[in-house]
Amino acid sequence: MGVRRGSSSVNVLFRWVRQQSIKVKIFLGTTIALCSLIALRFMVKDHDHFYIASEAVHLAGIMVLFFKLTTRKTCSGLSLKTQELTAIFLTARLICSTLMERDMHTLLDLTTLLCTSLVIYMIRFRLKSSYIKEFDNMLVCYLVVPSIILAVFIHPASLNGTLNNFVLTRILWAFCVYLESVSILPQLRLMQNAKMIEPFTSHYVFALGVSRFLALADWIIQIYEIHEAYLFLIGNGYFWFMAAFLSEIIQSFILADFCYYYIKSVMQGQLLMRMPV
Repeated sequence: MGVRRGSSSVNVLFRWVRQQSIKVKIFLGTTIALCSLIALRFMVKDHDHFYIASEAVHLAGIMVLFFKLTTRKTCSGLSLKTQELTAIFLTARLICSTLMERDMHTLLDLTTLLCTSLVIYMIRFRLKSSYIKEFDNMLVCYLVVPSIILAVFIHPASLNGTLNNFVLTRILWAFCVYLESVSILPQLRLMQNAKMIEPFTSHYVFALGVSRFLALADWIIQIYEIHEAYLFLIGNGYFWFMAAFLSEIIQSFILADFCYYYIKSVMQGQLLMRMPV
């Protein structure tokens, strides 16, 4: 059988990209990201839709994992620690969302938390014989404790436009932002240790990457449109904005490399079977 023209063109494109220097690859990636942001800026009128879409994609990723666990009857390749960290920050965010908003965000967080809890139950009890604990060896205290300390010292002065929010609520909100930014690290560590990536796991991690891109797009577009207000806050020592924005950037960059290789493999009609070096 002959090779499809589209597939051949994709191979040529990625072969050309691989041959370029690191600077050229960074330039190409930055250009694509900026073009995507500009397109989203004019296509989406209500910026809150970015955050809703981000939460919905995260939920879709969790549902992919649950589908794998119920159909394949194995949890190999999945990090229990990442799922437990996800449940922790979702619980914190759900508490804050319930106290402040009680809107679509609250419903999405609740649904995602319930699905994550089912995944944790399946890994820890129903399918524990296929869970490879030796590969899931990142110490979560190195992620949770710094998030707590940072949240105590750097948290928002108000939530939802209210200046008299209970301080513990503001600390809890900051904690969930910081912990979310590093919660995927145990999963990436497990995939590096295992040297192999199962398809459903790669779909889940890619969904998290898309979710982070949408959340980061929301931040960048809002900064562009009301930059004077943000600059005023920064100039007055308001460190929470910078810390939260930096958390979004960190999580996006953590997932960017994986997403690149995932897209490359899918466009070539292959399964992502090895963790990229």
